[in-house]
Amino acid sequence: MKQTPESKIPAVQRLTDAVSGRRTTLALHASRAACSLGMLLPGNNRWRAAGNLYLGVTTTLLQARHRYGTDGSDQVATQVQAVTGLARLSNSPQVKDALMWYLAIQANMSYATSGWAKLAGKKWRDGSALPGVLRTRTYGFERAYRLTQRYPRASKLTQHAVLAMECLFPVVYLAGGKLTRPMIGAAGGFHIANAFVMGLGRFMTAFPAMHPMVAYTTAPRTLPVVAGRDDRMVKTALVLLAGGVTASAVLATQRRARAVEGWPNSRTVTTRYGNVLRYDTGGRDVADRPVLVFNHGLASTTEHFAWIVERLAFDRGQPVVTYARAGYGPSRRVKESPYTIQESVDDLEDLIRQALPEDRKVVLVGHSLGAELNRRAVAQLGDRVAGVVYLDPSHPGQLIRSEKQRKGSELFTDSMTDMARWTKLGFGSLMTRPRWVDHLPYAYRDKAFALYADSRLWTAAAREWKAVREEFQSFEGDLPPVPAPGLVVAAQVTVDIDPEQLLMYHDIVRAHRTAGRHGDVTVVERGGHDTILTDARHARTTADLIADFVDGHCMPQAAPAAGGPAGELPGKASEKK
Repeated sequence: MKQTPESKIPAVQRLTDAVSGRRTTLALHASRAACSLGMLLPGNNRWRAAGNLYLGVTTTLLQARHRYGTDGSDQVATQVQAVTGLARLSNSPQVKDALMWYLAIQANMSYATSGWAKLAGKKWRDGSALPGVLRTRTYGFERAYRLTQRYPRASKLTQHAVLAMECLFPVVYLAGGKLTRPMIGAAGGFHIANAFVMGLGRFMTAFPAMHPMVAYTTAPRTLPVVAGRDDRMVKTALVLLAGGVTASAVLATQRRARAVEGWPNSRTVTTRYGNVLRYDTGGRDVADRPVLVFNHGLASTTEHFAWIVERLAFDRGQPVVTYARAGYGPSRRVKESPYTIQESVDDLEDLIRQALPEDRKVVLVGHSLGAELNRRAVAQLGDRVAGVVYLDPSHPGQLIRSEKQRKGSELFTDSMTDMARWTKLGFGSLMTRPRWVDHLPYAYRDKAFALYADSRLWTAAAREWKAVREEFQSFEGDLPPVPAPGLVVAAQVTVDIDPEQLLMYHDIVRAHRTAGRHGDVTVVERGGHDTILTDARHARTTADLIADFVDGHCMPQAAPAAGGPAGELPGKASEKK
């Protein structure tokens, strides 16, 4: 719990520690219950204001300790308590009206945002979302679920009615207040139904607490009770919104410029499809050592390999090449026809043939989907491939053999679609910096986050995943032999969560052994699918496994020891040292 964002500030940590004891927590809850009962009784406005603020403050104070269920209802309740408390303390009618408008705007945003977010989901549009929710353990209700199966048209109509109510809630300000009661009644009925059917009891009290403010602000000013209402808060909110949109656009433009810029010494190749790939080189140019070519995963970046590349290029003197696939970051996809997996395989082949001398051997290193693309490229590159390293790789049969992967693929599909859509609309500027970014070497962090928040990455990932999912769902048979030594570096978290993954990793190794080559699986203890790259300790282990594999199985018999005299390859790794 202390790792949560609201607990990282030392002052907040000391405060939450002070109230986290059993007796203190029970006393706080008892006092909150007593205060809540007092708030239901008639009394002095100042005392009621104190009660509002006390409930808002203690809800926030207990947030770090009581995380289960702390969602929209708690956030709304806290805002209502705090804002109404401030309004009761104020002697200015203008301040009171501004605070009332604030809560009314929050109510409109909460419904409209929720509705439009649902509308972006396919399941809400086709009518399958409600039955899906009602059959879950958390929010399910068997009798209601059976009704949706018995009356599917009524179920679909109900979902679309909810969408219409939420998306169109701001129309409550039209028609001079005549729509206020119907819209508030529909929203209130929605929360009551959710309370009894889905168990969302706190939603039934939290959200309707904003409805009086909606009623107050929608009433026509011809009514005596609101004749002197100050509506300047609306103009202020619109100005702030315009400023926020402008700032977001500027930030998105800056991030896009950083994302497509590449590193100072980056180079480009143009593939047979016209795609322009940006790549970087590093390490020592030792002629008889194979070059490690890194291929990143789905919705990933070349910067994910930063720790591994730093370790191999600087400490081991290993020549390396990293590149971004077409559509990711600085690499451009020019081909207009629908994407296929083979396109990325051909791009990889063209990159190697154009960027490296004809007689130069390569070791293909790929993470997740990048590893699967590398495996397919071996047949086209022939004896130029001295070895293949798979870092927690994808397997073409994973959606058929693994129930966990199969179930997760549906959510992943929706996530990719949503991320591509929302980042295109500019909402990438609202994305928080993920923790893995700050685990990378310092020089790579800003670049990695710019790529992560840019729509190009998610658009490319959604395009790739569509083709990958379609092909993986139809996979049959065994993997063909791979005529090169192979090493699978598995993450322990991956194989612990889904043991079928380990069996599929052995299938990959078996494909190398079938061709009479070396094949092995090594598990990085406590490593996760991404942390074997982004966590410095796990990445060092992974890099050393790669280096040992290259020295032991990918070098010519008469190869000299690594680290002989040679000039440094220009590129990102050399630049950042």
